[in-house]
Amino acid sequence: MTKAKIAPCLWFDGNAEEAVNFYASVLPDTSVDRINRMQADWPGGTAGDVITVEFTLLGSAYVALNGGPDHSFTEAISLQVYTDTQEETDRYWNALVANGGTENVCSWCRDRYGLHWQIVPRILMEGISNPDPEISARVMEAMGAMKKIDVAKIEAAVQGD
Repeated sequence: MTKAKIAPCLWFDGNAEEAVNFYASVLPDTSVDRINRMQADWPGGTAGDVITVEFTLLGSAYVALNGGPDHSFTEAISLQVYTDTQEETDRYWNALVANGGTENVCSWCRDRYGLHWQIVPRILMEGISNPDPEISARVMEAMGAMKKIDVAKIEAAVQGD
């Protein structure tokens, strides 16, 4: 069992192990830490089935639960990933939306498992929180026209170009 004091639990419909393995292949400092199997039959499956996967996601503890089809992810919860370059932004975004994921606006996307993400270059956060309201407004306007964030366009908005 993880030594973390808190670990968000993500509810999957039978594909928790697959999803966690995918995240570990895409995101740094991400690993499958423990796969827990049921010792007896249960309402969602049979003995030997994976019930939970304990994992580290970008250095933080998480649990993936094979909870069944009763609940699905919504945009009310998303995982925000900060990036430093366009290359890093592109790599995560493209991997998450591939094979059945979907793009949304303003850095939001959904992966093929239904989990919502925000892939956010740090320059974007710096720009929208800039104490100069003109800069902040320009950055917000530029972001509003994007799905995946274009770092060069955000930098240009910060500079007033």
